[in-house]
Amino acid sequence: MPGKIRQYFSDRKDDLRDYSGSGGVVSKFILAVVVVYLLVAMVLGMIWSSEPDVFSVRDHTRTVADEMQREPVTGFATTVTMIRVAETLLDKPGGYVSNDIFPPGLWLDNMPNWEYGVLVQLRDFSRAMRKDISRSQSQSAEDPDLTIAEPQFHFDSGSWAIPSTEAEYRRGIQALHSYLDRLSRPDQPNAQFFARADNLANWLADLETRLGSLSRTLGESVGKASVSDAVSNINPGDPLSEDVMGEEVKTSWTKIDDVFYEARGSAWALLHIFRAIEVDFRKVLSDKNALASAKQIIIELEGTQGEMWSPVILNGSGFGVLANHSLTMAAYLSRASAAISDMRDLLTRG
Repeated sequence: MPGKIRQYFSDRKDDLRDYSGSGGVVSKFILAVVVVYLLVAMVLGMIWSSEPDVFSVRDHTRTVADEMQREPVTGFATTVTMIRVAETLLDKPGGYVSNDIFPPGLWLDNMPNWEYGVLVQLRDFSRAMRKDISRSQSQSAEDPDLTIAEPQFHFDSGSWAIPSTEAEYRRGIQALHSYLDRLSRPDQPNAQFFARADNLANWLADLETRLGSLSRTLGESVGKASVSDAVSNINPGDPLSEDVMGEEVKTSWTKIDDVFYEARGSAWALLHIFRAIEVDFRKVLSDKNALASAKQIIIELEGTQGEMWSPVILNGSGFGVLANHSLTMAAYLSRASAAISDMRDLLTRG
């Protein structure tokens, strides 16, 4: 009996040894899979963080017109460009990453901010198309396709599923395709694109505030006194008294790259929109002597898309040794905003 007991425990020890050995193999295998997954995710993250290239609006418009076998009527270039911008948002390497819940999309920081900058301009101009550009007067009916497209682009940018952000945005893109088809067909006169000075000026007024906000936030990377505090501390009874400048306002160092890439995404989208405007609104721009302003805006926006040679966004002081990428971007956007102001002034004159 004692021999049988010893044999029993000996067999159990062998079983435990075999189990622990197999368990070690499984653990090593899982660890290897995790390491490989993380390495692949890092490589994909670097690829997915690459910004899309600038494309030629004129060449793309000609290509789409040839494919559709249509004449590029007024509004064709702008609508085609809006579609291309929206499709790039979803179809670039890595797709749309702002709503990703798994690595590498979950880890990415710069690309979601770039996407948000593009999305803001897509939303603003699709609203302008629905509200003004596609209507002859305030009492005119809204275009049925643009009433679908505009709210679709305002859908939650971070929804992963049920419904997904991508599915909602693609519905908006499909509505723009439908509007483009109707606009370019002679037998569908109910689709309109009114390239008038007042329509363009209304959108430019909204755009000025967008760029002004971005320029200020970028400029605050080095810190500056609060204007509201400075004004509130002025003593009107004694204009010679020294006013207190107030608390310094400075963008957090953790947010500097976020603001930079949001501005860069906005400028990327605006560059293509203004190139399309130069085509569709050319007559009114010429009549109002605003072509030079449009060209200046495009030149400044092209400057924002320069090659990034630094792996990180540097935040040197205004006159320091290191570069300050935020201030460089703010300079381009400020000059573009000034040209937009000149352009709007010319468009609103009689």
